[in-house]
Amino acid sequence: MRKLLALVLIFNLTACAELQSVVDQLPQTGSVLSNADMAAGLRQALDFGIDKQVSKLTQTDGFFKNELVKILLPEELQKVDKGLRDIGLDNLADEGLKVLNRAAEDAVKEATPIFVNAVKEITFDDAKNILLGSDNAATQYLTTKTQTELYNKFKPVINSSFSKVGADQIWANLINKYNAIPFTNNVNPDLTDYVTGEALKGVYTMIAVEEKEIRTKVGSRTTDLLRKVFALQD
Repeated sequence: MRKLLALVLIFNLTACAELQSVVDQLPQTGSVLSNADMAAGLRQALDFGIDKQVSKLTQTDGFFKNELVKILLPEELQKVDKGLRDIGLDNLADEGLKVLNRAAEDAVKEATPIFVNAVKEITFDDAKNILLGSDNAATQYLTTKTQTELYNKFKPVINSSFSKVGADQIWANLINKYNAIPFTNNVNPDLTDYVTGEALKGVYTMIAVEEKEIRTKVGSRTTDLLRKVFALQD
């Protein structure tokens, strides 16, 4: 008990560099919070974020009705959306946006196993750096570990989804109508790469939401392990 009180006092009175030094000296076993516990706590927090937040994105309207991650047209195509709405084709413009988001919802189903593998690889040093890092340090860790693999998984799924839900026909129709509007410049976009990138941003955004909840709200730490681990950064 005395050791725990001393540790809390040190954490309250020292700067970040000193915090790092204290955590480095935590014993491997037999303590209130071992190195293994710390790594396990970070894994648990990320697993919860993946299960709670990323799974939402795979549902119908997981992107389309979530303003944090909803995929809009790229900047250079905003004129297409505005042009269609200006002449009363709001429904067509909405349908064009919806199929982009549907493709992302399909693609994110590929994410969970990749995230699970990355979480399993978290070491004590990783956990220590994440715990003492910024409010989105865990999300940044996952981004570094998974971004390339996720992109390679997402892109073909999005390309296939565009065909499956008729996005290719919808966008051909949408853009042809836009191109027919007098005094407009013709547009011929390839949206697969753009939507892939936006889907990735959406995934990491939602993981960051859950990470912030656990870091800042004690009530979100729903297990003893999470409470012990994240008490160190309070």
